[in-house]
Amino acid sequence: MAYVIVEACIGTKNTACVTACPVDCIYDAGDHFIINPAECIDCSMCMPECPVEAIYPGDEVPEDMQHYVTKAAEFDYSGIAPGVEAN
Repeated sequence: MAYVIVEACIGTKNTACVTACPVDCIYDAGDHFIINPAECIDCSMCMPECPVEAIYPGDEVPEDMQHYVTKAAEFDYSGIAPGVEAN
């Protein structure tokens, strides 16, 4: 199960998770980052890097945040490149 970035990322967008990802599966979705579940290798390297604890294993996303699982699955990744310019 891929990792999922939830609401706590909104307004923060710290790039530490992006930098830690070995397969470049984290994309900038505008207001927050999003992990492409088709590309995620479930390595968990991003999770401890998130300063706001916004990253969960897909099967542990809180019930009230399940819409982020759906958003990650349905997001159109084709129009953007993974990652961001890390600061």
